[in-house]
Amino acid sequence: MALKFDTRYPSIDDLRTRAQKKIPKFAFEYLDGGCNEDVNLIRNTAEIREVQLKPNYLRKHHGSSLKTKLFGIEYDAPFGIAPVGLQGLMWPNSPEILAKAAFEHNIPFILSTVTTTSIERASELTEGRAWFQLYHPTENRLRDDIIKRAEVAECPVLVILCDVPTFGFRPRDIRNGLAMPPKMNLTNILQAFGRPHWSLQTLKYGIPNFEVLKPYMPKDLDLKQLGKFMDQTFSGRLNEEKIKPIRDMWKGKLVLKGVASEYDTEEAIRLGIDGIIVSNHGGRQLDAGQSTIKPLTTIAEKYGDKIEVMMDSGIRSGPDVARAMASGAKFTFMGRSFMYGVSALGKKGGDHTISLLKTELQQVMEQLCCESTTDFPDHLIE
Repeated sequence: MALKFDTRYPSIDDLRTRAQKKIPKFAFEYLDGGCNEDVNLIRNTAEIREVQLKPNYLRKHHGSSLKTKLFGIEYDAPFGIAPVGLQGLMWPNSPEILAKAAFEHNIPFILSTVTTTSIERASELTEGRAWFQLYHPTENRLRDDIIKRAEVAECPVLVILCDVPTFGFRPRDIRNGLAMPPKMNLTNILQAFGRPHWSLQTLKYGIPNFEVLKPYMPKDLDLKQLGKFMDQTFSGRLNEEKIKPIRDMWKGKLVLKGVASEYDTEEAIRLGIDGIIVSNHGGRQLDAGQSTIKPLTTIAEKYGDKIEVMMDSGIRSGPDVARAMASGAKFTFMGRSFMYGVSALGKKGGDHTISLLKTELQQVMEQLCCESTTDFPDHLIE
C-alpha cells in the first residue's frame, strides 16, 4: 500500500501531540477540550471503540472502494470535515486550507457560521461544493440574508444546529478568557510569544474574525461588546416554528445536526428534513449525555430508510469511521482530527489528514473483505 502522507505522523494522536507543541495553550485547549469534566468527550471515542467488526478472509474479494453516495453526489470517501468555530484561532487560515483539501479529495467540507472565513470564500475554494452550517439568528432578517448568501454561493447542503440552546460550560475556556465575552490576558500573550511560528502566521493572515458575520457586526467592537453582540444575535434553541420557514426557503438539501434521540429524529422526518447528523457537539455541550454511537445504532435501524443518518463526535481514525458505518451511519464527519492536522502541519495538514484517514480506512476494508462502504453493517458483531 503506497503511503501518501507524512510518515512522521502516521496517526491522529501523533498530529494531536505535534499540534499541542505548535499552538498556544489557550488555542489548543479550546480545540481539545469538552465541557464540564470532559466525561462525554472521553466516552464518545471509548464507546465507538467497543464496536467490533468481523473479517471474512476466505471470501472471494474483488477490491474495496471508499466511494460513497450521499444526496446524489458521489464522494471519494465516507467522511467529511465537520464545522468548527474559530478555526483561525487554532491555526491561521485553517478553514481555507481545509476547504481546499476537501475539494481536492472530493469530500464534504462544512463551514460554520462562527468560523473565520466567509461563505463566499469557502464556495470559491470548493467551486460551490462547501456545505454551510447555520447558527440560528434571533432576527428573521439576518437569518434570511445568511441563507440567501448560502444559496447564491451554491452551497448544496444547509445544516441547521439543534444542540446549542445554551453555550457549553467549558472550564478551560473560562480560565483562558475564551468564554463570552472573551478577553486576552497577560498569560495568553506570553503563550503566543512561546509559539513563534503560530504568531508569525497570525501576523501574516491577521487577527481572526467572524467573517460570515462581519457584514452584520458594528465596527470596532471591543471584546466585551463582541460577547454582547453574540448573545443578542443568536438564539440556539430550534423548534418547529423556526425550522419550517427555513425548510420553505431552502431548496437544497437540509440537514439537522445534533440529533441524539428518536423523538428529534421523528420530528426531523415530519418537518421534511433530508438528513440528520447524530452528534453531541464533540462532547462540548452536555457532559451527562450519551456517546453518539449509542443512539446512532437505534436511530439508523429504525429510521435509516426514511432519512439519511450521519454521525460525528468521537471519531478519530479510519477504524472509527468503519465502526460508525457498521453501526448504521451512512456518512461520518470529524472536526478535531482535521484541526489537529492543520495545527500540526499548517498548509499541508488538510491533505495529510485526509490521506491518512483514507489509507487507514482502505486497510480496514481490505482486511474485512468489505468491498463497498454500504457493506460495513454486514461485518458488525452484535
